[in-house]
Amino acid sequence: MTIKKLIISSLTAIMALTAAIPANAASGEGHTVKEGESLYKIGTKYGVSVVDIKKANGRENHHINPGEQLTIPVTVTDAEKDVLARLVEAEAKGESYGGKVAVAAVVLNRVDSKEFPDTIKDVIYDGYQFSPVLNGTISQPASEESKQAVREAIAHHGLGSGSLYFFNPDKADNAFLNQREVTTIIGNHVFAR
Repeated sequence: MTIKKLIISSLTAIMALTAAIPANAASGEGHTVKEGESLYKIGTKYGVSVVDIKKANGRENHHINPGEQLTIPVTVTDAEKDVLARLVEAEAKGESYGGKVAVAAVVLNRVDSKEFPDTIKDVIYDGYQFSPVLNGTISQPASEESKQAVREAIAHHGLGSGSLYFFNPDKADNAFLNQREVTTIIGNHVFAR
């Protein structure tokens, strides 16, 4: 095979692969607003922050109209949602739905904080932060409720109290955590920043 044929074959293969990748994978997908929807409901459906939906659509307020076309950006990958949902399942199994949302929010807040790594996966696997990573329960599949809690936490991201920590005071006695500002208590977990 000549060099020219090799180059043409390679370019053809690359173009075929590029065509197979959905156009909306990087840029997001479209959503037509339905009666009764809000940016928060749409964000929860797709697992996208309301703040990011507003940015992607050049919005300064939350006002939307039925029939309007919105771009839904891809800001958290399916793999990131999965590992976060598995962490939520392992950390907050038996807790209320609100407690599960709050656990997911802590991880998202840590991604934004200069004190922690910059990705969901890196926050979750950062040393000795989460017991399910240490004991292996993070490898268990997440329930639908934990997956929904993750989507809701992502939709609400950037609008909450900024909790960076959570702990069960009956199971953890930690001087560092006990000195943090408590933001809320949900079920058996204390949330703090």
